[in-house]
Amino acid sequence: MKGNIVPTGREVFLNNKEFIVSKTDINGRIIYVNREFMRISGFVEADLLGKQHNIIRHPDMPRGIFKKLWDVIAKGDECFAYVKNICKNGDHYWVFANVTPDLNRHDEIVGYFSVRRKPNQQAVDYFAQLYRQLLQAEQQAGTRGALDASSALLNQVIDEQGFDSYESFILSH
Repeated sequence: MKGNIVPTGREVFLNNKEFIVSKTDINGRIIYVNREFMRISGFVEADLLGKQHNIIRHPDMPRGIFKKLWDVIAKGDECFAYVKNICKNGDHYWVFANVTPDLNRHDEIVGYFSVRRKPNQQAVDYFAQLYRQLLQAEQQAGTRGALDASSALLNQVIDEQGFDSYESFILSH
């Protein structure tokens, strides 16, 4: 389904009271979505359950961002990120995401919770520009080197701005 979605360039805006919630298994397959998720994205539950969470990944999102997110949450830590998602009709929406591991009683990761809310517009403006640069680095590196190129550039930006971690970089915006 995702491959058939053509971006429209139209943005859907969340309000301050809306929270998009989803839960995935350990492999990123969706096992729960709330009504706000479905309403904003335009997908129905049957479109989403059992599918990879990247069904809503907008093509403007660099792979390096998701690598960073997965590296953090796979260690059992929570991760924050600004993310541009795609709707079923091709529209898009920006979110400030908080992804946390779901642990069983033995403290083993069994899945992930993601809660997304309306982002700060200045942060969206900043990250839209940064993501264009990361995508450009991916395109210049080609398919094989894309992930490494955008990850390296992201780390370079974080270092040049004097942040000691991805989290402090994200939370500063």
